[in-house]
Amino acid sequence: MLNVSNVTYQIGKEILFEDANIKFTEGNCYGIIGANGAGKSTFLKILSGQLSTTKGSVSFPNNKRLSFLQQDQFKYDQFSVMDTVIQGNQKLYKIMIEKNKIYAKEDFTEADGIRAGELESMFDDMNGWNAESDASIMLTGLGIDVSLHYEPMKNLTGNQKVKVLLAQALFDNPDILLLDEPTNHLDIEAVNWLENFLIDFENTVIVVSHDRYFLNKVCTHIADIDYKQITLYAGNYDFWYESSQLMLKQMKEQNKKSEEKMKELQDFISRFSANASKSKQATSRKKALEKIELTEIRPSTRRYPYVNFKFEKPLGQDILKVENLSKNIDGVKVLDNVTFTIGNTDKVAFVGVNQKAVTTLFNIINGLEQPDSGTFKWGETVFKGYFKKDNNEEFKAPTVMTDWLMDYSKNKETTYVRGFLGRMLFSGEDSLKKINVLSGGERVRLLLSRMMILGQNTLILDEPTNHLDMEAITALNKGLQEFNGVVLLTSQDHQLVSTTANRLFEFQEDGSLKQLITSYDEYLENR
Repeated sequence: MLNVSNVTYQIGKEILFEDANIKFTEGNCYGIIGANGAGKSTFLKILSGQLSTTKGSVSFPNNKRLSFLQQDQFKYDQFSVMDTVIQGNQKLYKIMIEKNKIYAKEDFTEADGIRAGELESMFDDMNGWNAESDASIMLTGLGIDVSLHYEPMKNLTGNQKVKVLLAQALFDNPDILLLDEPTNHLDIEAVNWLENFLIDFENTVIVVSHDRYFLNKVCTHIADIDYKQITLYAGNYDFWYESSQLMLKQMKEQNKKSEEKMKELQDFISRFSANASKSKQATSRKKALEKIELTEIRPSTRRYPYVNFKFEKPLGQDILKVENLSKNIDGVKVLDNVTFTIGNTDKVAFVGVNQKAVTTLFNIINGLEQPDSGTFKWGETVFKGYFKKDNNEEFKAPTVMTDWLMDYSKNKETTYVRGFLGRMLFSGEDSLKKINVLSGGERVRLLLSRMMILGQNTLILDEPTNHLDMEAITALNKGLQEFNGVVLLTSQDHQLVSTTANRLFEFQEDGSLKQLITSYDEYLENR
């Protein structure tokens, strides 16, 4: 279906990948994985024709249609939502526009009638009469209300625009579908809808995602970009991980055996090379030694931060008590008589579509907003840290990263602070960067460094995986699992929630809170 032949892509002197050969076939879903900067999005742009290869070629049959997820949320602001989705099939959309222009003419000629007839025939062949209903079904499935289907795109929120652009990419059953981080900014219901859509999709899907659960659920193959190569594995993400770790283990074990054999031969040669009676055996062993080759184990581009939350101040029995907390914002009830108690072994995940209620609650219990009514009380032993979803205000000053973290550390030795930064992949000159120029992922890692250096026993995390790569998400997941303190969190990362939380709270649309007695997987299945 889609053939990649000897493709190399180079930026300046840096080669992202070279001599890639892959055949993407119909009926399969391929997950593209790799470290940040490995070239995942670049590879998708090459496949879509947005970038040219340094060497090699990409080809697919002329009669096949390729569709990709647009990243520019403002590109279609002059169009309606419906027109934006239907533009997923440009040929059909152009026929619609030309047809409508002809019918809008006041001086309708015979030539216009002939052309209109041709267009109507093509429109009918392309199932154009069902285009709007098909688009509406897709938009509704992704959570865009029917009342918005003919609204201008400029009137929609950022998250709503993301869903419309996703519907555009999926529209009218493309033969080849390219998706770059399609689950970003989607709520749980939209992610579930997309998962089911891709599982049932019969054509070719190629997707980049940092969501491990999503890759496990939809992928039939994994294409791993590492060591400047693209290696294809059959199976989902977990199968890739196990296979790649097994291969690495086998290579190390083989090298260990080879090294032991080499040492044995070298010892014999050293002992008996001057011995006339043993000279033939020594010569034989020299030849054997020359034939032994060690497998080259190249350094991976993957780098895992070390996330380890420890605290000195032990927790008492009383952690947090919230009673009848209510809050209105712009006349809308966001929190409605919210009541709950947190114990010293609780790791609570706040789930559901009402993320505004979660953020508002987190802001209130951290003293950043005031409730309209109700109370909350933290226990005296609680030393809490808050990871805000919107942390832009913290990164406006041109402060050097080391100095910024030093302000939060009891130990004022530079080497100690740099040690924490090094754990979070800020080594060498990176630790001297100014915080106002950091990327989204770097900001998150720095905020997590602050939580670790402060040694807080209660962590409140509002979407901490946003902007993180898969390696950092995996490290955070492990760190939270091993953390012995209290956790309150909300996250769109399925695996993080399902493996960390031992309690689930769900905010309803009216701002009320429901405490669930179920696992996260069961909760999603029931929804």
